[in-house]
Amino acid sequence: MTRDWIFVPVIVQVLMTLLIYVRLIKVKIREIRAGRVDKTRSALHEEAWGDSVLQINNNIRNQFELPVLFYVMAAILWAMDSVNGLAIAAAFLFVLSRIAHALIHLGSNYVPNRRRTFTVGWWVLMFMALLVLWELVRRAAGL
Repeated sequence: MTRDWIFVPVIVQVLMTLLIYVRLIKVKIREIRAGRVDKTRSALHEEAWGDSVLQINNNIRNQFELPVLFYVMAAILWAMDSVNGLAIAAAFLFVLSRIAHALIHLGSNYVPNRRRTFTVGWWVLMFMALLVLWELVRRAAGL
């Protein structure tokens, strides 16, 4: 297994985000055609859109919170040539937690379940950050 495998879950996360954008476009078109959008306010005011659009917008915003830190950790691990099976497993687990989070957010939107999946991803990301820190300390100590 090469260190480049760390980018497989990164690409999965990127593709998921792009697919959510596709869903947003489809829902916006549906809402506009149904006449449920205040077109005079839609460019600058989120409340001009219905709940279905806001729900997807909120999820897209979520894709630029923890996942951005995930991208950084994956890139640092790769740049330091510190990618191993544990790092790759953590990266896949993080992305699986984000997929579950998105499915809940775009589906039932049941907050306790969303919070649980977010927390799993947060802990995995913390673990990845600790892997980076461990590698930095190890190198500084000449181990």
